[in-house]
Amino acid sequence: MLRRLAEPVLHHRSPDFAEVFVLAQERLRRVFRTENEVLVFTSSGTGAFESAIVNLLSPGERVVAVSQGEFGERWQAMARAFACEVVPLAYPWGEAPRPQHLRDALAESGAQTAIVVHSETSTGVVCDLEPLLAVCREAGALSVVDAVSSLGAVPLETDVWGADVVVTGSQKALMTPPGLAFAAVSDHAWERSESATLPRFYFDWARHRRAQSKRSTPFTPPTSTVVALVEALGIVLEDGLEAAFARHRALGRACRAGIKAIGLELYSPDDDSAAVLTGALTPEGVDAIELRLALRDRHGITVAGGHGELVSRLFRIGHIGHVTIDDLAEALTAVEVELREAGAVVEVGHAVAAAFEAFGSVAPAG
Repeated sequence: MLRRLAEPVLHHRSPDFAEVFVLAQERLRRVFRTENEVLVFTSSGTGAFESAIVNLLSPGERVVAVSQGEFGERWQAMARAFACEVVPLAYPWGEAPRPQHLRDALAESGAQTAIVVHSETSTGVVCDLEPLLAVCREAGALSVVDAVSSLGAVPLETDVWGADVVVTGSQKALMTPPGLAFAAVSDHAWERSESATLPRFYFDWARHRRAQSKRSTPFTPPTSTVVALVEALGIVLEDGLEAAFARHRALGRACRAGIKAIGLELYSPDDDSAAVLTGALTPEGVDAIELRLALRDRHGITVAGGHGELVSRLFRIGHIGHVTIDDLAEALTAVEVELREAGAVVEVGHAVAAAFEAFGSVAPAG
């Protein structure tokens, strides 16, 4: 994939790029598991989410926005920024939303749209999405799903589960540099977009749909990134999505086993739903920010931090996309070393042994 990025840049209006773009759309539909159109944007995942807001809603319209972490709260703030009336369904960070609560919120508010985060990367919680989508269908409400860190990592059946809009970005399980975002849009959502009145231009779905019907984009795309995307999607699809899901589950088990062998407290769930990332709390007296800086500066390893009140205690190890058990072992060893340097009682080597044992018990053949 990196080699493809280094190839000569294709002109974005050339026949050569048109062929690549069509192949990208075909492969995206297979990964989204949808027959619907997948719109391609030059933006972060947040841009694709803004596209859903402005194409589906009107000023003053009610929308139920489920939040159980940083990104659910972001989508609430975005809808408010566009003068929508947000009905928040808020959970403490680390909890997962429940279908009955969503059912009640839709019934009491009369909202015709619901926003749900599938994988909340601020906490590591991946919600049970299928029953939440069923609630939306029962209520006749459109569902908008944040799948930025879940698509390609954990099961998500866009058409079978009845999701109306699913958005994601290129840089997570799709294993491509940042810069592309995608929205799979159902027929029901397209119908709603015709009556929505929020202003839109760059993220106008209709504008993108017209261009894509001509094997093109309405604005200049990052052509080399699209070329890399096609290569990355080919890698995912060659082994099959089920193999990708199994690999992520195995890496999640390995990381949790390693963290527990160090003696740290898990912040993310201790089950196979935590296949995207593992969150852990540092021991008392060890600053998570200093730990992350030491991992970066001394070992060349980048891990994510926490948000809000947990910024000094929480660090998050991602095991999504092009991550191997060897990468994970290296990161866990570095965590052990730096915790010991910070004064924690840690014995180096236990984490890697536990991780390999857990990975080997569930890793897919080959």
